[in-house]
Amino acid sequence: MQDIGQELKAHREAWDLTQTKLADATGISQQKISYYESGKHSPPIEDCILLADFYGITLDELVGRKMRKY
Repeated sequence: MQDIGQELKAHREAWDLTQTKLADATGISQQKISYYESGKHSPPIEDCILLADFYGITLDELVGRKMRKY
């Protein structure tokens, strides 16, 4: 599993968005997005929920968590 910053950046780039465009679409500031992607800060759960809802994915998918089958 990549770190959360790398996962957030990968999702943004997969949608062909700049940090500014993502900030405009979600209401999360561009500076916060930059901090999250660089690993300077971990996003709070509220921002993770906003991003997961924006991308139409689960929180597990947002952070790159793969479910194990037992």
